[in-house]
Formats: sequence, C-alpha cells, structure tokens
Amino acid sequence: MKIRRLSAAVAVAASGALLLSACTSPAGNDEPAEGESTAASAAADGPCKADIGDVTTADGEIKVSNEDEFLGYNSNTPETYSTYNTAVTDRLFSGFWYWGVDGTVCPDEAYGTYEAVSEDPLQVEYTLNDEAAWSDGTPVTYADYLLDWAAQAVTEDGKVTDDASETPLFNHISGLTLGDYVPEGPQADSPDAKSFTYDYERVNADWRILINSPFPAHVVAEQAGVSTEELVTAIQDLDMDVLKKAAEFWNEGWLSQPGEVPDPALAPVTGQYDFKADGWEAGQYITLEANDKYWGTPAATKELTFRVVGADAQIQALANGDLDAINPNGPTVDTVQQLEQLGDAVKVETGQTLTWEHLDFNFGSGVFADSLEAREAFAYCVPRQKIVDDLIKPIDPEAVVMNAREVFPFQTEDYEATVSEAYDGRYDEVDLDAAKEKFEAAGLEEGTTIRIGYAAPNPRRAAEVEAIKASCDQVGFDIQDSAAEDFFDKDLPNGDYEVALFAWQGSGQITSGENIYSSTGQQNYGKYSDETVDEAWKTLSSTTDEAVHAEQRVVIEKQLWDTLFGIPLFAHPGVIASSSSVSNVRATAAQGGVVWNAEQWSRAS
Repeated sequence: MKIRRLSAAVAVAASGALLLSACTSPAGNDEPAEGESTAASAAADGPCKADIGDVTTADGEIKVSNEDEFLGYNSNTPETYSTYNTAVTDRLFSGFWYWGVDGTVCPDEAYGTYEAVSEDPLQVEYTLNDEAAWSDGTPVTYADYLLDWAAQAVTEDGKVTDDASETPLFNHISGLTLGDYVPEGPQADSPDAKSFTYDYERVNADWRILINSPFPAHVVAEQAGVSTEELVTAIQDLDMDVLKKAAEFWNEGWLSQPGEVPDPALAPVTGQYDFKADGWEAGQYITLEANDKYWGTPAATKELTFRVVGADAQIQALANGDLDAINPNGPTVDTVQQLEQLGDAVKVETGQTLTWEHLDFNFGSGVFADSLEAREAFAYCVPRQKIVDDLIKPIDPEAVVMNAREVFPFQTEDYEATVSEAYDGRYDEVDLDAAKEKFEAAGLEEGTTIRIGYAAPNPRRAAEVEAIKASCDQVGFDIQDSAAEDFFDKDLPNGDYEVALFAWQGSGQITSGENIYSSTGQQNYGKYSDETVDEAWKTLSSTTDEAVHAEQRVVIEKQLWDTLFGIPLFAHPGVIASSSSVSNVRATAAQGGVVWNAEQWSRAS
C-alpha cells in the first residue's frame, strides 16, 4: 500500500502535536485592540478566516512560538515534513483551500476556484486567478501543477503505475498518490494555461483536499537545464533524461542549511509572506516579511518571526514580550494557571483539538491478540472518566470522554448521531465486577502482565497509566508502565507492547482512518484485521456521497467497538495565548496551529 499523505494520520509524540476529521468552531475571534489602525478586527461568523476589510501592511513585528528549527522551503519530503516546518512554509504559499478552525475545507478564491464538473466519472476543473503569480513575477500556471502531479506519480523507472513495489522518482511524502488516482495527469491546452482538469480513474472521497499548492516549475526547469515548456513536454513524454535532473533538484535543491535563508531566485513564493533576507538565526528564529508582490489582501503586519522556544519557556517569553502568541505543546493544568496569573496582559483560549488520545491493543501477539474477553476485561477497568476529570477538565472544562474515532465531541450533531448508533456506553464507567467476569472467562491468571507503552518522557501519560494500574490491578492484571524514548521508532512498529498509548492528529479528512484500521493499512501497527471494517472503508473511500460516508462511518465505529480494536480516551485540549495588544489571533482545532491566520494579525498602534 502506498504512502498517502492526505489519507494518513500521524502519531503524536509526547502529549502534543506533530501531525483525522471535524465541524463546529471551538473559538470565536478577538475584539479589536484599542487604537488599532492598520487592519480592522472582525468577528468570525464561521470556521474560515474572518473578513477584516481593507488592509494596509503596517510596520512592525509579531513574534510567535515554534518549537523546532525551520528545515526547508519544500515541506513535502520526509526530511522536512513536520508541523513546525509547515507552520512557516504555509505562510509562503497560497492554494485553492485551507483548513478552517474545525477542519472545514475553506476555499481561497483569491487564488482560484475548483469544482467537480462530473462525479461519475470524477472530473475536477481548477481555475487559477489571472493575477496569481510567483514573487519573481512568473504566473502560476498549469506547468506548476503538472510538475506537482509528476512528483506524486512518476517512478524511478519512468512509469506511472499503481504498483506499490515501484520506487518513486521524487522523494515526495505522498508516494505515487496522484499517479494512482489520476494516471494521465492534469490536462490543459498549454503550459501557461490558467485552467486545467483532473480526470480520476477511480473516486477519491477526499478529492477536495488532494490538490492545493505547487512548487515553481520554472525554477525546476531552469535547474534541469530546460525551459518550462520543455519540462512540460518531458513530463508528458516521460523523458527521464530531463525528469531525473528535475527530481534531483526537487529532492535536494530546496533543503536548507541552518541559518542560510533560501535564495529568492530558487524559492519564490505565492503567499502573503516571503523570507526576510538575513532573517534566520539558526536555533533561535526565522523572520518572514510581507510579500509586496502578493496580488490579494496583503499581510496586516510587515514582519512575522517564528522563535524557537520550548513549551516550558513560552509563558515566560510571552510575559517578557519576547513572544506575542504561543501555542504550547501538551498543555497542562499548570499551563492554564500560569497564564491566568498574567491577567489582562494576555488573551487565553482553550478548547478541544483534532488530536485524540487512545489505547490500542496488540493483535499480533500477547494476551489480547486472540481474546475478546481479555480485551473486554481491560476495557471495563480503564477509568476513562477519572482520567478526563483529573487531567483534562482542569484545562478544558468542556472536555468529555471520547466515544468515537472518526468524529469529535465538538462536532456535536455528527458525533451524537454516530455514537448513538455505534456504541452502547458499556465502557463509560469502571465496572470491576464485569471486568473480573471477563478476566476469568478469558482464562487469564492473577498477575497477568500488561505493558502499556508510550513515548517518554510524558508526565500526563504517566499519570494515565498510574490511574489504569490503580483500577485494573484490582481485576488481576499487573499493569506496567513501559514508557521509552524510542517508542515510536522501536516498540510501536515492532509490536513490543500489550497496549499502546499515543494520539493521532489530523484535520478534516474523510478517509484518514483507513490507513489505521484496514487490514493492510500502513499505520495499523497492532495488526488488527476485520472484514466488515475493510469493506466499509472500501465503500466509504470510493464515493463522494456524504450520506454513504455517514452510514459507513457508523458501521466502522460499531465494529471497532464490538471487536475492541482499542479504547478512545479524549480529544486533546488546546491552549493558545496572545498579547492583548495583538488582534485577530484565533484558536483552531486543526493541525495548522495558532499561525493558521497569521497574515491577519495586527498590533495596536
């Protein structure tokens, strides 16, 4: 099975974000800052970016936390693909859509529009804004999107195939995704066309988010020693003499050396921000500046600086004025209390995010592999409500025990409809009598060892395991905390655990769970296999019908509960805080983090 970036979730290390689905805004927008003059602050009436009216870029700098170093202009390689890198690069590129605060797919019509002109077979037409251009003045065109397709379609042997054994020519995290779904590539009248179509060989339920921001074909062409038109022809003809040179630059030419700002001739942008010359001090910060070549609404503030500050130091940095906005990874009760002590100097928002905590059983080996009764015994003794009450509600008072995997509690209507049909509530509260009955029925012996593995260090997860041990040891289990620093690299992929404790994070994808729960899913670490679940995913992912999606989601959720794939615990709480002098900082549950609308941030004059 090929790696599909947009249909795969990413395990969350520690208790916060690295890299599933959602639909109700967790937070509103800020009130206008007193004296604000450069950009109007407006209340958002939905999950997408607010209309803040006419904007004139104001001088000044706004500083935001980012917990790791910038890696490179091209975020689509395994070496650069992280939320910390895309926090920066997403400011540099425009696209047809972006994630709203609840995982809604929001259109960016200043960049272009797209629509399915046919659903059977699926054909999608894209139209770029006539003014959409790279910062060096080159128009964004079909050529850029043909290169984007090639980077996700062509093998090193010069083929377009759905054979997962083939090696991609380009080092793209999505593997051969587009070659699979759109084997002929996008079609247009000319290399400089502003309109083009994608003809899908088979339906992709997530087609709305499959195509977005490309990289500059004219730059890649020049580095390969050809014109843009010649590169287009080479892709269409699968001319490997040209494509190998193009792929070599695509793979390596945009990787950065710490502190060396990318050459603007090699790294033009289409977003509201660009790199600031000499604006990168390795390990400390990288500064972007407003892109004066951007054709739409400009950035509200001239400079946006990402400072590398760990979660444990962000609150003090905010208090000192070294940061203007923070989104600390893995917030705790102490996080909220410390922020409250700063009083009116900061604005604080808390709420649920699209990251969720869960316990997964090992079906490959161990006591839970072939025994539903053993899994039931464990499920009955896990104190889910206590975990939420003690560890999560002090951060987010609205937090609840999570009883689904593909929808979130704050997606109220969809969540309640799904849970009411898929789950009867049997594991909501600890039932030690039922747990002991199942323990005996499974033929387990007193003191049966259960290793709960997770990535260390993680105080919150250590507390979760402690609570589970206090309850489940009464049943006859011997719960062992098996935290390890290399859990994701070693224990999880090798199945060296009875229960894995971690989190998935995502956005608004429809099919992200297929990679986790289907028998052949690359992220099905516990080796779970169920024909009902497999068939439901096939049905769901091969249609654009939302009614079918909802129907099959219930089938999947019910079967995952009935067979006990694992136990969902809670949606992670999120905390953002910003200086009271900065307007339009707005919380989001999606993976983009606090900077998702940073081009709208402004400071009172």
